[in-house]
Amino acid sequence: MFLSVFDMFKVGIGPSSSHTIGPMVAASRFLDHLRAQPFKVSGLRATLHGSLAFTGVGHATDRATILGLAGFRADDYDREKADAEMERIKAEGTVHPEGLGALTFRPKEHLEFDYGPNLPGHANGMILKGTDAQGDVVTQVTYYSIGGGFVLTEEELASGADKDDGAPVPFPFKSAAEMLDMALESGLSIAAMKRHNELTRRSAEDLDKGIDRLWQVMNDCIDRGLTSEGILPGGLSVKRRAKGIHDALQAEKGVNQSAPHTINDWMSTYAMAVNEENAAGGQVVTAPTNGAAGVVPATLRYYMDHVPNASASKIPDFLLTAAAIGGLVKFNASISGAEAGCQAEVGSASAMAAAGLCAVMGGTPEQIENAAEIALEHHLGMTCDPVRGLVQVPCIERNGLGAIKAVSAASLALRGDGSHLVPLDSAIETMRQTGEDMSEKYKETALGGLAVNVPNC
Repeated sequence: MFLSVFDMFKVGIGPSSSHTIGPMVAASRFLDHLRAQPFKVSGLRATLHGSLAFTGVGHATDRATILGLAGFRADDYDREKADAEMERIKAEGTVHPEGLGALTFRPKEHLEFDYGPNLPGHANGMILKGTDAQGDVVTQVTYYSIGGGFVLTEEELASGADKDDGAPVPFPFKSAAEMLDMALESGLSIAAMKRHNELTRRSAEDLDKGIDRLWQVMNDCIDRGLTSEGILPGGLSVKRRAKGIHDALQAEKGVNQSAPHTINDWMSTYAMAVNEENAAGGQVVTAPTNGAAGVVPATLRYYMDHVPNASASKIPDFLLTAAAIGGLVKFNASISGAEAGCQAEVGSASAMAAAGLCAVMGGTPEQIENAAEIALEHHLGMTCDPVRGLVQVPCIERNGLGAIKAVSAASLALRGDGSHLVPLDSAIETMRQTGEDMSEKYKETALGGLAVNVPNC
């Protein structure tokens, strides 16, 4: 089993990897599908199903789909150009993707939110259609956004592409137990094994440059969030708080009476900075999703700024280790809130961050596995219940607490020798089973939990 570090960590835009990035990716794939057809289409249609419908407006799924069909991509997104193109599309009712000419697409008529039953493959489903000059559908493809920006067609999902092992790699661990066995046999760290696997897909230079860019985008996102003020979009009137908290923390530096637990505020404000940027539609890195994008960067920033003798040279080990753990969770359970609740998003992110921190602080593979298990275990059962379907409440603060749990889990694991009662594999399987049993109203539909018990208008 191989999932690249660049699969788990992808540069994209807010507010959601499954509801914003995924639909944009699906739209881009559909344009490629149209370019490969022997006939010409004249118009486009789109239908959003399941969670993409119920919380689509709050997650900007409609905007992402429209812009994706116009040819925009998440990894090189230009907000100003996108805003201008949205206004033109609304006014003229056409999109102009490269190589396809002008296609009729009037969002109010041709983009439908279907609030009926989910499509059979996944809670995040969408159907994209091409029409002829008379408006009749001549081709259509069903896509599923399965979490973290991963997108599969109906056929790919049915054929098991989400569980495809891919081309062989030196260390093909599919479970934490296999990972530990391979580490013991090879004498390599988890990060080193992950690096060997990555080098079967790309050069060392490309790998290092790619990892450097991931951290640069993560760190820049934190910095933007720490200097930005105002009200987040969406109608909840949620005020950005990261800058105010950070300013207060900076003013308290050097004060002898500062309480030790203040370090939690630093971790929280780093995470909140990222998720406020995400909520505003800014550039973030899926880690492993947008809704959980603040946990890993906050934990890594904590390491860099607050841990004595921290070294930037260890950042690749942090991210490679985190990606290895995230791959296990995705392969054996889920990283999608629409599929398994927030345990699959912030819980997975906290496990990844705990493993990464434990690794760069000298943890053994056994201690790293323990750290990930502790963090994941104490997110089990967490629902995904965003108020008004926005990735704001409780998501922003939840990332801060996820980072705090990650650091605590790593610290606890480092105090032990790696032996523990509950294996990481058992925690991952428990998360999968819990997600299966969880009511649909607690899976990113905004139909239960805080979403219906907090006034949102």
